[in-house]
Amino acid sequence: MAQDPGGEPGSGSGSDPGYEEARDELEAVVAKLEAGGLSLEDSLALWERGEALARVCERHLAGARERVETVLHEAGDADDGQ
Repeated sequence: MAQDPGGEPGSGSGSDPGYEEARDELEAVVAKLEAGGLSLEDSLALWERGEALARVCERHLAGARERVETVLHEAGDADDGQ
């Protein structure tokens, strides 16, 4: 399985895949690993790809969490001013 030189999804193009795209690919990686029958080399390459995709998903979720916290904080500040 070919991998970007940086080992991160999207590192060749300079941007990560969107959350849904990364999540869907991660699900496919997990299914392939669970199915078994792969060589050790292929299994390790898939595992590494899965780890990279999981990091992408975590970054997207952390960004969403930060945005929600910002909105809630701003809403709390607006309520305090009334």
